[in-house]
Formats: sequence, structure tokens, C-alpha cells
Amino acid sequence: MLWTLLLTLPLMISIQLVSARLGRVSGQGVVANIRRHHSPWLAYAFVALVTVANVINVGADIAAMGNSVRLLVGGATAWYACFFAVLTLVLQIWMPYRRYARYLQWIALSLLAYVATAFVVQVDWARALHDTVVPRMRWSKDYAMTLIAVFGTTISPYLFVWQAAGEVEETRLAEDEAPLKKAPWQAKDQLARIRIDTTVGMAVSALIAFCIMLTAAYALHTHGVTQIETCAQAAEALKPVAGRFAQMLFAVGVIGTGLLAVPVLAGSAAYAAAEAFKWHSSLEAKVHHAPKFYLFLALVMVAAMVMVFLPIEPFN
Repeated sequence: MLWTLLLTLPLMISIQLVSARLGRVSGQGVVANIRRHHSPWLAYAFVALVTVANVINVGADIAAMGNSVRLLVGGATAWYACFFAVLTLVLQIWMPYRRYARYLQWIALSLLAYVATAFVVQVDWARALHDTVVPRMRWSKDYAMTLIAVFGTTISPYLFVWQAAGEVEETRLAEDEAPLKKAPWQAKDQLARIRIDTTVGMAVSALIAFCIMLTAAYALHTHGVTQIETCAQAAEALKPVAGRFAQMLFAVGVIGTGLLAVPVLAGSAAYAAAEAFKWHSSLEAKVHHAPKFYLFLALVMVAAMVMVFLPIEPFN
């Protein structure tokens, strides 16, 4: 499956560039533009689909973080998951957007734990590079499902919403910046900045995905571990194969990934709803200035927490 990253990387860069340019040029997000140029009901349907998908993803992420903490220190998974949900919600509500964006950038460094894990386990690098450039297809249901999962999780609608919303926030917050349709003289610098940021960000994302897939393939699959129900199980399975250090690195990576992904998932759902229903929306705004936006954000997090207590495995 390593070869899929060579396909998803240019696709990710392209679609994220389109989303960022849409927000920077128009000064409006993806859903606002859908509503402006098409039927409002199309925007409502988009919001419904994104919200359901994001709630499930947030539930899976906080459950994975809870499992990882339990693996490291013991305790109850559900309560750790609720702690992370409340923590991310409080940070989004009380921390201004610019400070929060810097916080997310630092949290992203925790993803290097996945890179370190790939170097701790024993990897046949020559074969790994070969499998990256030479696809090995198997016509089976499991292979097809995995293929769909890879493409579906790397090219997702919530990323389009978040990318465009981030550019809109920047035009609102910077006194010397404006949507490019109103300030076309800024286009050269802003579009160049967007191109560099997006390309570098997606390349790093692909590298992290490569290391995760590599670790799973060489540390787990080659040792007969093929049924994984939770991220914690993946980390636990690493211990007898690659040692306690690799297990801890992987668990830290899961926690860091969750802290990075949950705000984006919940925030993008709230941005999408606000754009569809024409609410005031900004993570820079105080709660009383954007009450419906923050209420929707809170409801997404509450729904995700409820999922943790249901007799289903969000990971699946």
C-alpha cells in the first residue's frame, strides 16, 4: 500500500491549494461559496454529511487517545477520552485563533514519533522503496477496503473546509490583508505563500503516513499480527516485536495525532454549519460574539464523547 502515497500526495496538494485559494480570493469558505452559487439545500446536505463523518472521526480519535494513555499509565479509557475532548473544546473556546494555530504547529512535532518508530523497528528499506514505486495489487475485498480507506482518509471534505476557513480567518485578522478579489495586488505574494505552505504541509503528512504504514507492515504484519481493533492494540503489539520504546513512541504519536486532528475535525464542522446558516463564525471571536458557532462546536464534541460510551468500536 505504500505506492498509494505517490498518488495521494499530488491529489492532496491540488485539492488543498484549490480550497486555500477559494478562501483567500473570495473571503468566504467552501460552504459559503456553495450556498452563494448553488441551492442552500446543497450546502445543508454537505454540512450534514461532514458533521456526521466528523463526529465519528472525533469519537475514534479521542477513544484512541484514551486507549494510548491507558496503555502508558493505566486507568479507564473512557474518562481519558472525555478529558481530551473537554481539553480541546476549552482550548478552542478560550484561546484566540492565532495562538491556537501556533499551538497546533507545535503539537504537529509530536508526529515525528511515528518517524522515530519506523527507524526503531527492523525495516528492509530496499524492499520498502521498491514497494513504494512498484504497486503490488491483490484483487480481494480486504485490499479494496484498505485502498478506499487510504484515499478516503487522506482526501477528506473536512480538510477542504478547514483550509478555506483558515485563509478567511487570516484575511479578517490581518489589518494589511484582504480577500484577493478586493486586493488583487496581494495575489503574487499570497498565492506563493499558499503554494509553499500547502506543498510542504502535505509532503510532511505523506511522510508521516508512510512511516505509520511501514511500521504496521514490518513490525506487525510480518509477525502475524493482522487483526487490529484499536490504536492501543497496535501499540501493544509493537512491544514484543520492537520493544517498549517503540510501543511508547507509537502511543505518543497517537496522542499527538488526536490533539492535532480533533480541533480541526470539530472546528471544520462548526465552520461549515456557520457558513451554511449564515452565523457569525471565528475561533478568534469571544463566545458571546459567535454563540451559535461555539454551541455547534460543543455539540460535536459532546456527540463524540457519547460515542465512546456506546457498545461500538469507533476505530472501525
